[in-house]
Amino acid sequence: MARHKVIAVGELVQDQAARVVVEDVPIALVLDGSGEVHAIGDTCSHGQISLSEGFVEGDTLECWAHGSAFSLRTGVPQNLPAYEPVPVYVVEIEDGDVYIDPNVTKEIEQ
Repeated sequence: MARHKVIAVGELVQDQAARVVVEDVPIALVLDGSGEVHAIGDTCSHGQISLSEGFVEGDTLECWAHGSAFSLRTGVPQNLPAYEPVPVYVVEIEDGDVYIDPNVTKEIEQ
């Protein structure tokens, strides 16, 4: 298992995305209003833009360039122009730290 400590939960700002790179994989982390940490691929599937520079709206992360909003839970875009999902990674919290294995994505039912 190649999980990596990426950030302390306390360093995350609620409803703002943070970018981390784990094993050359860019990942956007979001601490939502209920205290849950989400990790999705940081590259928009439409325009190759960093999603972590976008806007958190409820349970989505919106690409600042073209407006596609991706579900934090499934990675599925909620609107055009993007139509391909981004990966969603398994997040583990241990002793206040966030751990991610960039090789382990969530199985998403669509």
